[in-house]
Amino acid sequence: MSAMIRPSEPAPIRACTVSRDVQAFEFLIDDMETVLGEAWGDLSFYDTLIFLDQPEAAGLEFLVVAVSDDDAAEMDTVERLVTSARERELGVILVAADLEPVYVHRLMRAGAREFLPYPVPEGGLEDAIARVTAPPTPMPRPVPAVAQPAFDPRAAGGPAAGQIIAIHGLAGGVGATTLAVNLAWELATQRKEPPRVALVDLDLQFGEVATYLDLPRREAIFEFLNDMVGADADTLAQAMLDYGGKLKVFTAPADVIPLDLITQEDIAAFLALLRANFDFVVIDMPRTLIAWTETVLTEADSYLTVVELDMRSAQNTLRFLKTLKAEDLPVEKLRFVLNRAPRFTDLTGRSRLKRMAESLDIKIEDLLSDGGRAVVEATDQGLPLSESAPKTPLRKDVQRLAQSLTPQDAAAARR
Repeated sequence: MSAMIRPSEPAPIRACTVSRDVQAFEFLIDDMETVLGEAWGDLSFYDTLIFLDQPEAAGLEFLVVAVSDDDAAEMDTVERLVTSARERELGVILVAADLEPVYVHRLMRAGAREFLPYPVPEGGLEDAIARVTAPPTPMPRPVPAVAQPAFDPRAAGGPAAGQIIAIHGLAGGVGATTLAVNLAWELATQRKEPPRVALVDLDLQFGEVATYLDLPRREAIFEFLNDMVGADADTLAQAMLDYGGKLKVFTAPADVIPLDLITQEDIAAFLALLRANFDFVVIDMPRTLIAWTETVLTEADSYLTVVELDMRSAQNTLRFLKTLKAEDLPVEKLRFVLNRAPRFTDLTGRSRLKRMAESLDIKIEDLLSDGGRAVVEATDQGLPLSESAPKTPLRKDVQRLAQSLTPQDAAAARR
């Protein structure tokens, strides 16, 4: 008897794309076939809500929800299906094409675990699938014996709570992140009883604080950003990293996300939480002006605006001031810092500096020396200047700036 040839069984369905019309995401189809072969299907928004209640859905591992600006009218339905998938412990990868940040925010809050722009970057889908299908890593239980008590603002000698210092570079490469990293470290180490200092990277797309200090970018950052209003001291502690036992660091997330993913309400809640738990909070701001820039400017005790002695900085300063004045924002909070300032003996440079300040009608209060090679080497080593090049003039300038921002040190210097 000849052997019976059995037809091969189709591969089990591991995932589904969910969209209004999957043909509108043709590159996503190619990506799904590359990663999953035939082990995936596609459903509409409404069909997915029905399918998730069927026994056949038990074998699914994750959903890839693809939406665009044309789907704004269906966003309530999409939000329901994302919530339904989360309740069934299905991972959801959100793929968005020209979708307004407010809708991205809604869907991430509803339970989407990964966000990818469309077209998806090379390798992005495979990496996202690996993350949403990986078994959860148990979080270590906090040990009360070594946990630091929360900072009590009522015990502080100053006003209501900790001091917020924002740093905003007005042109690319002016050294704002270098200043933020080194200023935070100087604040954390300048006294025998150092204050509690946090360094926060709010450049959510291309923040470099993690690179400067050779720190990993953790998934907990993205999770924190998705629920900033509901966060408490414990969730903040889990999101932050320790550097040198003296500095707590909140890095930018691992993936590029829209700056408008977080709202003014989110930032206000975040700043209040930081104030309540730290004596000093140094924030590295994105160059882009967005809605919550106003919130940081309004809440900050000091808003250090970093410029250089060049035409880029001059023009951007004019535009920056014009925008703030048009919105009736507190420009008096701006404290201009000139990086790579001319030396005292450079009379030509000093003359240019004076003319620049007069033409912009600003006061440049702080001058920082050119760090040169020392800054590059410090970044390559993942160290602050005080650890890699403590005698460099730039380090001493940052030290003086840190002292001027500390009330008791500034008072002592005036006596």
